[in-house]
Amino acid sequence: MFTDRVDAGRRLAQFLGTQEFDSDVVVLGLPRGGVPVAAEVARQLGAPLDVIVVRKIGVPGHEELAMGAVGEDRVRVLNHDVVRQAAITDEQIERVSASEWREVERRAKEYRAVRARESLVDRTALIVDDGVATGATARAACQVATEHGARRVVLAVPVAPVGWTKAFHDVADRCVALETPSGFIAVGAHYREFGATADDEVKRCLAEVASTITMREVSIPVKQGHLAGVVSVPPGARALVVFAHGSGSSHRSVRNRFVADRLVEAGLATALVDLLTEEEDGDRQLVFDIELLTERLIHLTEWLRQQPDLRSLGVGFFGASTGAAAALSAAAELGSAVSAVVSRGGRPDLADAVLPQVAAPTLLIVGGSDTTVLDLNRLAQARMTCPTELLVVPDATHLFAEPGALEVVAGAAGRWFVNHTSRNPSVATSAEV
Repeated sequence: MFTDRVDAGRRLAQFLGTQEFDSDVVVLGLPRGGVPVAAEVARQLGAPLDVIVVRKIGVPGHEELAMGAVGEDRVRVLNHDVVRQAAITDEQIERVSASEWREVERRAKEYRAVRARESLVDRTALIVDDGVATGATARAACQVATEHGARRVVLAVPVAPVGWTKAFHDVADRCVALETPSGFIAVGAHYREFGATADDEVKRCLAEVASTITMREVSIPVKQGHLAGVVSVPPGARALVVFAHGSGSSHRSVRNRFVADRLVEAGLATALVDLLTEEEDGDRQLVFDIELLTERLIHLTEWLRQQPDLRSLGVGFFGASTGAAAALSAAAELGSAVSAVVSRGGRPDLADAVLPQVAAPTLLIVGGSDTTVLDLNRLAQARMTCPTELLVVPDATHLFAEPGALEVVAGAAGRWFVNHTSRNPSVATSAEV
């Protein structure tokens, strides 16, 4: 007996947290009652929460008998055996579908005002409901998830009847139920509180989970010690942006932290990690050792790509000052494994020899008053063969300390990474450096 849907969700989440899931999993609650359950699962897994809006389409005159279901994007799945046995005409199917599609669109419009829909293309769809009885809606949701491009479909519920998985063998890759009581009568009979879930509750769950950002400190081993930093991952991260600091700056840099926060708000995971160990930090010459910084950046990127919640994300580099030279050099070596590069007040001239080898689309951002660096970036752009853009921020100096200048940098960088990064790139491995 579950206290309520939140209790059921926490217990289901505790179990699912012990299971192996790809980092690209999307938790999909079935509105309305399945969403509070799904919200707890999403929190436990650190995964994005979305809804999969489906409506059963019933046989005319026998609406309790499902002949199929409809979902967003005018997706429709039919049970052809029921359609044939009930002698249902195409006209009847269209009429019933149109009515249910209107309700799907109404609900979707209301929910999407809170949170944009997560793409399911080539991802794991973890569909969660408050229970399964006949299974018609959950079965339809599995089929709709597949129609929307899901690579793998998992259905998880707190309670279901004995033998329930047989109804899903052809639409779900895996089925999970915490309880399968022999005396199953109805889903609500296994809850002390089982009131109706309102649309406002669905929207509250979506908003609360969407605001959850995972932040953790990291310490990455290298031969000379450890590289310290912090990684931030928003739900449903689009890509991973790895920062390459320059001129002796660190992961605590106020400027880079500001940009990183804006990138997280844009749905991008960020890694602010020092490229020098604490012992090396005082050696000014190492700040200009582009070869060392490049090796460290490659090693750091490979380490990050081994983390479960980051391994499916495309990679972009954000380099500042001398760090931009390291970012460009690393991008040249990693090739297609790096999807995009952004340079802020960078020194691309320090990577001059490899500039023609950079394949990743590159955005060069320079202050209009930083004339020497601006000239160096213009020369670098002329040597590059990949897609490039040069953004000059009027009146800004090298550190972009002028009011509003750093906001321009962050906004432009966010758009560049969102437009150019992709999922599941291949990254080679290397020995520890």
